[in-house]
Amino acid sequence: MGFAVDTKMIKLFRTFAVLADVSCVQSNLGNTRSKYYSTLCNKQYNFSLRDGLFAQAKRQFKANRKPSRSADATFEGIAVESGPVPFKNLLKPLGFTIVFSAGSLAGATIWQYENMRTHAMSMVRKPTHWLQQSQKKMGAWRQELNKQWNSLGEGEKLYIPLFIMNAIVFAVWRVPRFQPFMVKYFCSNPAAKVLCWPMILSTFSHYSTFHLLANMFVLYTFSTGVVQNMGKEQFLGMYLAGGVISSFASYLHKAITCQASLSLGASGAIMSVLGYVCSEYPETRLSIIFLPMFTFSASIALKVIIGIDVAGVVLGWKFFDHAAHLGGALWGMSWCYWGNTYIWQKREPLLQYWHSLRGGTSR
Repeated sequence: MGFAVDTKMIKLFRTFAVLADVSCVQSNLGNTRSKYYSTLCNKQYNFSLRDGLFAQAKRQFKANRKPSRSADATFEGIAVESGPVPFKNLLKPLGFTIVFSAGSLAGATIWQYENMRTHAMSMVRKPTHWLQQSQKKMGAWRQELNKQWNSLGEGEKLYIPLFIMNAIVFAVWRVPRFQPFMVKYFCSNPAAKVLCWPMILSTFSHYSTFHLLANMFVLYTFSTGVVQNMGKEQFLGMYLAGGVISSFASYLHKAITCQASLSLGASGAIMSVLGYVCSEYPETRLSIIFLPMFTFSASIALKVIIGIDVAGVVLGWKFFDHAAHLGGALWGMSWCYWGNTYIWQKREPLLQYWHSLRGGTSR
């Protein structure tokens, strides 16, 4: 037993389709309803109650109405790879994670050597160097700018370039023609063709204003103090390594759950800073910005955050990339208890090797 859609019914559905097209500007639900009604208006269907096709279409329509919080839904019209991720596809990202993390720490060591060398040479030639510097900065505005910069702490001097890089990437997101490029290189996705460089580039990538401001506020709050203890070189090496390690943790979780999707943001790298600070200074009192009257120890805060992220991973919450948060936090904790002692404090051979390479150019 079946029935055909008559002409009056088609006109009625076309009217609904127009209304749905207007409402689709306001929500994704309107877009789904528009496609459903437009398809129904352009074709005549014989719905068989016996075969259950009408019930199947109804169930499909209800499923499409469910809102999605996935980052993929934000970039309409851009193809985003998805689907199961074979574990063999993680070998290359794993290698990149190891090489990039080691390179970040080695680069931080060399940077520290060069800073110490430059400072030592400037102290030797201090009178002449001071005269040359005073002659270079003749403009009043440059002198004032230099004065303001020198008044900043080491943590603030490191934070400002990081903030500027994140702000530039955020501005590029606002240009529609660049969004396919940004999705390809500034969003990590284990199902994508480009796997490695997005693991670190996505650490500087934020699509929403709130996401950017929230992450930059937390980074400023924790980085400016801890840099005084770690040094800017060690901090930056740990931060960059934390970004790529958290991305790999996200890849691994998505491969296990067969739910590939886009991820972006500095949260994973910032969680490594948070994990280090709360492990190094567990008795430090923290508070929530909007509730400053409630204080709690850093160790309690870290346990609560890790508990939330573990629950998010186990229960499949999609609002945050909880696996990336866990990867960053575990990296920060491991650096506090193990990395600083057995890696950073053992960097003397690299310093000596680099010193031997630079020895021929010293004057």
